[in-house]
Amino acid sequence: MLLWTLCAAVLLLGLLFLRFPYLHLDLQHVLSKVRTGRQIRKHIQSNYTVLDRFLDAVRTHPHKPYLRFKDETFTYRDADALSNQAARVFVQSGRLKQGDTVAMFVGNEPMFLWLWLGLAKIGCPAAFLNHNVRSKSLLHCFSCCGASTLVAAAELQDAVEEILPSLLEQQVTVYILSDTSMTVGMESFTDKMSLASSEPLSKDLRSHVTLHSPAAYIYTSGTTGLPKAAVITHTKLWFLSWLQRTSGVNSSDVIYVSLPLYHSTGFLGCTGAIERGITVALRSKFSASQFWDDCRKYNVTVVQYIGEIMRYLCNTPKRPNDRDHRVRLALGNGIRADVWREFNSRFGKIQIREFYGATEGNIALHNYTGKIGAVGRDSFLNRMIFPICVIKYNVETEEPVRDSSGFCIKAGKGESGLLVSEISMRTPFFGYARDLQQTEKKKLHDVVKKGDVYFNTGDLLRVDEEGFIYFDDRVGDTFRWKGENVATTEVADVMTVADCIEEANVYGIKVPGQEGRAGMAAVTLRDGQKFDSADVFKHVENFLPAYARPRFIRIQSSIKVTGTFKHLKGKLVEEGFDPNLITDPIYFLDEKERNYIPLTLDVFNGVTSGKIKI
Repeated sequence: MLLWTLCAAVLLLGLLFLRFPYLHLDLQHVLSKVRTGRQIRKHIQSNYTVLDRFLDAVRTHPHKPYLRFKDETFTYRDADALSNQAARVFVQSGRLKQGDTVAMFVGNEPMFLWLWLGLAKIGCPAAFLNHNVRSKSLLHCFSCCGASTLVAAAELQDAVEEILPSLLEQQVTVYILSDTSMTVGMESFTDKMSLASSEPLSKDLRSHVTLHSPAAYIYTSGTTGLPKAAVITHTKLWFLSWLQRTSGVNSSDVIYVSLPLYHSTGFLGCTGAIERGITVALRSKFSASQFWDDCRKYNVTVVQYIGEIMRYLCNTPKRPNDRDHRVRLALGNGIRADVWREFNSRFGKIQIREFYGATEGNIALHNYTGKIGAVGRDSFLNRMIFPICVIKYNVETEEPVRDSSGFCIKAGKGESGLLVSEISMRTPFFGYARDLQQTEKKKLHDVVKKGDVYFNTGDLLRVDEEGFIYFDDRVGDTFRWKGENVATTEVADVMTVADCIEEANVYGIKVPGQEGRAGMAAVTLRDGQKFDSADVFKHVENFLPAYARPRFIRIQSSIKVTGTFKHLKGKLVEEGFDPNLITDPIYFLDEKERNYIPLTLDVFNGVTSGKIKI
């Protein structure tokens, strides 16, 4: 009887796995998430932060390397001492109060981490400014986080001096990471740091901090225009930092971080390393030609990526030592299926862990099955813990489609729709700093039932018949180019300041062979003005980072709008930049000529064939 029972059980399990082949992986993933949530709740109860985990690592393995940068190695004890010195500069100035925000305008260098750790030790959150932004955009980013102090890298001094009068009007303390400063209103920092004590600081300095306090502000373009400071609480930082653990990173790994530290992915590579107690190999800027040499130099076993990085690596000339490395795991997002296959074929069977998430969001999808091209799974087990939904979305009106009762309609299998995630105690949305209006704009009400609230990701995804989730596109006022989110409203605002441009409608278009979407602006000219290509080039070069500059400009007699005066983009996006379809004059941004040149058929063919780089 027992034998028959066992046989029946085995048969039942076999049939179950035939019907649901990914059930065991779904179950493992959900149990891992449950364990993570339980552990973080314990951290909340004991007020245990990522900083506390770092200090425990300092005590447990003080001589283990935490950071390798160029030819320098910093142990956990070194990182502790240097961050203590950085913290003391702020404390001794007497200008920071408990909980004050400090804006960091710093690139990928060890000082970025010493500053953040130091500020955490005195209970002050840091706002990570994108070091590519300038002028009004820089001032906007600084202002919206409510910072009272700015710390900038020495090589960014010119950018700070441009907005210095405005900062001084607001009585902002400005530090430059150098030993001296000859600029009035700007103080040196590193000389003070070198003289400061490296002894531990009193925990009383951060006694006000809880897991609900902000740990950092990380900027995102989102789907509603200008950059916004997403609130990263200590609780959220824990959730984000556990990605490495749930992806299989272990205590003997070395992770390579070449993504910007002002981005959530790059920064969380370093905080995730703290959670795991491992070593970070940091590079100042991604380099496709040096990527594998760095991996060999630092004995890297885990790398981070965005889709563009993997494509850049695949596009480098092949080498005999392409597989001569120790990398076993790649964590990131945005890799195309064809690039995924090519990457594995060329560089070896590296396990790729694709994930999806937004800096400010309350949702993270994780491709734990290794299904090429997918970003996660929509299983009933996952939905029990973290309710998400892909709903029908009207791209032209930029609104969800609702039924006669006013509720959103779930998208069908294989149908592209808007991804939304329920906001609850388990999955909170912390919003944007000092911006209640934009925070509210990210919320959708009455999605499934009356009174519910969901987070609007601003992204179109689809679920296939097997329950795998695939990323399709971004909606609203944002597109992605060169690994950066580009807010069309911000670009349009800059374009319309140019002398000859009256109105600008900015959008992203597909370019063959390129990841993401290239920027294109449909513009109208001021009365009596001609298109001054050289002046417009100079203007966008001065006021926009390279990734945000429109690659194409289309001159129109008028710009079509909706009944509520929103720019119509759908038809423009569909037409792209093909001069065979468009009678309007089109110009192409030529970096070599430092000008916008007419888009002739020869230029068009060169761009589409890949002969002309954009």
